[in-house]
Amino acid sequence: MELNGVLGKHGLEGDVDLQFLLNGGELTKVKSDSWQKKRFFKLQEDFETMWHDSEKIFRKNNTFSLNDIDSVRQGRGSESLQKYTDDSLEERCFSIIFKGKRKNLDLMASSPEEAKQWVVGLEKVLTHMSNLNSQQKSEHWIISCMRKADKNGDNMMTLKELKRFLQQINIEVDDTYAAMLFQKCDTSKSGTLEGDEIKKFYELLTNREEINVIYGKYAETNGQMSANNVLSFLKTEQKESVSLEDAVKLIEKYEPDEAARQSKNMTKDGFLRYLTHTEGSIINPAHRQVYQDMSQPINHYFISSSHNTYLMEDQLKGPSSTEAYIRALLKGCRCVELDIWDGPNGEPVIYHGHTLTSKVLFRDVIKAIKDYAFKSSEYPVILSLENHCCLEQQKLMAHHMISILGSALLVQPLGNEMPTALPSPEQLKGRILVKGKRLNKLDAAFNNNNTVEEDVVSEDDEAAEAKETDPKAKSTKSKIRLAKELSDLVIYCKSVHFSGFEHAKEKQSFYEMASFKESKAKQLADNSASAFVRHNMEKLSRIYPAGSRTDSSNYNPVPMWNAGCQIVALNFQTSCKKMNLNQGRFLPNGQCGYILKPQFMRTPGSQFDPNNLTAGPWLQRKILHVMVISAQQLPKLNKDKPTSIVDPYVRVEIYGVPADTASAQTPHINNNGFNPTWNMNFEFTVNVPELAIVRFLVQDYDAASANDFIGQYTLPLTSMQFGYRHIPLLTQNGDVISSAGLFVHVMAIDA
Repeated sequence: MELNGVLGKHGLEGDVDLQFLLNGGELTKVKSDSWQKKRFFKLQEDFETMWHDSEKIFRKNNTFSLNDIDSVRQGRGSESLQKYTDDSLEERCFSIIFKGKRKNLDLMASSPEEAKQWVVGLEKVLTHMSNLNSQQKSEHWIISCMRKADKNGDNMMTLKELKRFLQQINIEVDDTYAAMLFQKCDTSKSGTLEGDEIKKFYELLTNREEINVIYGKYAETNGQMSANNVLSFLKTEQKESVSLEDAVKLIEKYEPDEAARQSKNMTKDGFLRYLTHTEGSIINPAHRQVYQDMSQPINHYFISSSHNTYLMEDQLKGPSSTEAYIRALLKGCRCVELDIWDGPNGEPVIYHGHTLTSKVLFRDVIKAIKDYAFKSSEYPVILSLENHCCLEQQKLMAHHMISILGSALLVQPLGNEMPTALPSPEQLKGRILVKGKRLNKLDAAFNNNNTVEEDVVSEDDEAAEAKETDPKAKSTKSKIRLAKELSDLVIYCKSVHFSGFEHAKEKQSFYEMASFKESKAKQLADNSASAFVRHNMEKLSRIYPAGSRTDSSNYNPVPMWNAGCQIVALNFQTSCKKMNLNQGRFLPNGQCGYILKPQFMRTPGSQFDPNNLTAGPWLQRKILHVMVISAQQLPKLNKDKPTSIVDPYVRVEIYGVPADTASAQTPHINNNGFNPTWNMNFEFTVNVPELAIVRFLVQDYDAASANDFIGQYTLPLTSMQFGYRHIPLLTQNGDVISSAGLFVHVMAIDA
């Protein structure tokens, strides 16, 4: 066994684009008008680390991992490249977009052909890495750590290097155990491990006893699992309604041994491959695509929504950026906010008013939305306008939206006559809707006389609240002048003030919607939840964070969803538990940004009250059994300190109606982030499973201070597969932690 990467082993050996990256080349790194410097970039031999030279002699961080890359964008798509390079250089430019809050790497090649080769090569390797199953990622990660421990690069491991390697993979063993492990594998007694000895060490290290036990129970055919044994496992343990033909297909797909495959048998290696791939994951594979009915009125869906979308950080001095819109849209966000103010040279700008946040041109944001609105989802995007502009700049806003968005912008109701209900996501595919104030009724769009007597409307609730948080601004809600050109673009999302549920029922048209500050929404959700649910059967509601959250923190979205609120806007730029819940809520249905609300939240006359559970179709009481078995390859938290090893524990949390909110956790395990085992059973009663969200949290125990976050995974209970399942782990930001995971057994039975 050689200490090389798995890219070649799994299909990229001899690839021309991979060889181009390994050879490397010179690129111009662009930071500003004056800072544009040539740097040599090269993929290292581990196939996962990119190296570049630097003028700083003592700089350590002149490498980055391909695992840290979110995407590669060809062209002058970033703000820096648009600002600091000429239009004529479009085809020579590309950007590397990193996960988390790390800044983009903006680069320029010497020719369009070379730029394309860099982009194609990087995308090919990234796609290949993402397509590896968790077992292959695990192998890749372990071998990469072995290479790092092999300081002199001789493809041999001394006892000292073996100890260093064990620390790198997040496991601490005493010297006696390390020496025993070494001697067991050093069959040649040479004092080093090489070739088959390293392979034996790898197999000893990666042996999973819990998998051996499960496999042994069903391997009843000459020590292997026959197709009938696989079928028995799928039906008995995984609770799947499958046939013998389905079992055979799994064997054909995952069994690596040719002889076993021909005999329609599954070896332990094939069984592990199945468990670590899509079919063995915690999330139902059918829910990875759009599977829900998308033909219901748009107010019958929860809609992934962002607040202060333009901000990359906090609300006082953080940067405003088109990149923030791009990232939110690519994460499936379908409602973005634009806070628009009068800008210099007659051009409206977007920023957090009365603060030191930087400004970005409204025009540039609309261009970014046009380019990225439908890359991750084809369903409609809502632009929530918070308009603070004078009439002239409002007219320019309307002009920019019409000219840039073109036919994607909805400027007229669908159909030839005045509708009586909101259209569906399916009907609005590929369309962009404007939410804001409107001078007249929507009926005017069908009248020949589409004039308005005055151009004054009451100020938007959120705009008024923004003034309340600014001591220099007027404290009272005022009237504002509204340009007819802008007003006419508001079709299905006309902003109105909320004056109570009865008033809304009698006076509010289906296309009129209110925005609620989180405190008002929580008060209604706590005290009038049933009325709020019925209100949201006919109207859209948008919830937004309090202006006092200057750090861009988030409120708990769950009570708002429980009340049927559709547009529950969160600060996407802030990684936290609330955003984990949001990502989990919108994980199924192809991550398209729309989740169909349960039937009892869409049926007129429903008496559902999340705070007072009476008998009804919502009450489907289940006992959820969760066994936390083990974890694999948890990341080191303190990478600068080789001897720092995590002490992990797992916490299982249930969110939903108040009666279902619960949590339980395992004890911590000292000094083992590589393969900790718990075998702990938990039991939860879930009354309303259709609103329940399950979060698996892994933390590093610390007796002296707050426990540190390691990873998490959140998903709706209704999207969970039962039986023995692997769970990928995500960062707080929602990015996959390569090779890390949990292994659990999950079962839900009627109470």
